[in-house]
Amino acid sequence: MAKDQIRAIGIDDAPFDFSEEKVMVIGSVVRAPNYLEGILSSKVQVDGNDATEKLSEMISESRFSDQANVLFIDGAAVGGFNLIDFEELSESTKIPSISISRKEPDFEKIELALQHHFERWDKKLEILKKGKIYEIETEYKSIYIQKEGLDIKEARKMIEDFTVRGRLPEPIRISHMVASGVVKGESKGKV
Repeated sequence: MAKDQIRAIGIDDAPFDFSEEKVMVIGSVVRAPNYLEGILSSKVQVDGNDATEKLSEMISESRFSDQANVLFIDGAAVGGFNLIDFEELSESTKIPSISISRKEPDFEKIELALQHHFERWDKKLEILKKGKIYEIETEYKSIYIQKEGLDIKEARKMIEDFTVRGRLPEPIRISHMVASGVVKGESKGKV
């Protein structure tokens, strides 16, 4: 497949306050390396359990569902600790997925936070630990990924194909900017 025909959907949540019930999630549909073709949106519960279902619906019900070659998600959760089951998401959408984090997950700290905030914390931790964490070196700093539906070589290639500058693929960067701009009135912060 020619590089100009590779499409990704990058997903990030909007800025939110933990007192809010729901948070907006944006999906940017991008043709490699950086041609924006569409925007998707949904809402998920803050610290809820509906992220996988809502993201799957957002993607599967869109006109882009059969065009996307990969899903890039900023981190393993949206809306706080609303964790994404990448195996289930990839299976339901029929699209491989890659979760990307700028920092290596500290599972000890995460487990303590989950125990402090959730009665069923063990279920959330189980979802979080499902996939192996891979460190990927970039031109700048390393990123940490979990992947589903593709091997590590393919994941690296997809990341390279969609990264224009910095460490993050353009679809995530665009979703971050759109989500921030919609909620705050303008995009701010490092992506």
